Amino acid sequence: MSEPRHRDAYLEAVLPPDPARDAIRRDLLERGWPDMCVPLALGRLLTQLAMGSVSAIEIGTYAGYSAICIARGLSPGGRLLTLESRREHAALAAQHIEAAGLGDRVEIALGDAAETLAHLRANEPRFDFAFVDAHKPSYPRYLDLLLDLMRPGGLMVFDNAFGRDRALDPSATSPTPTALRELHRRLFEDERLVSTLLPMFDGVAIARVRP
Repeated sequence: MSEPRHRDAYLEAVLPPDPARDAIRRDLLERGWPDMCVPLALGRLLTQLAMGSVSAIEIGTYAGYSAICIARGLSPGGRLLTLESRREHAALAAQHIEAAGLGDRVEIALGDAAETLAHLRANEPRFDFAFVDAHKPSYPRYLDLLLDLMRPGGLMVFDNAFGRDRALDPSATSPTPTALRELHRRLFEDERLVSTLLPMFDGVAIARVRP
């Protein structure tokens, strides 16, 4: 059985390079910011899962790579709304989204994600696709808010669903693993959803809203 790092190295070698991700990683290195971009393989999965979507939402923009991947999969005329709480992250993301030729498909909303989602719920927009990669202790709250925003048949994806494996340890009771285990419980108990939890990367939870 290959070690996970060997599999990661193989994926990096076999998958086509992505100039957008390379440019973002260079910028992050120059700024001394951590490389928290989704891996190439997960980025391609987001593009696949977003295919056919007209309206998408993302919680956690950071440097913009996952937004680029989602926007690539949208149907013609599709739009992505991505939520970011930090102005400096939003500015960097906007730069790279524009450089990728996707500025007309992506809108960045600056501010607290839960507040923005609550406002969106009041205005009743509906989304086909959602990706969450943000404040882990808030994942259950994000799920509650997103459920009122998704169209029937809509797909939600939660990254880092294992919290660096801390969620797998019942004795880990800090906010992140506790919240992630609560997320898992709700995903599988809510009858409105058909969900799965995949042991890939740092755990990827996927939930489809029943039509």
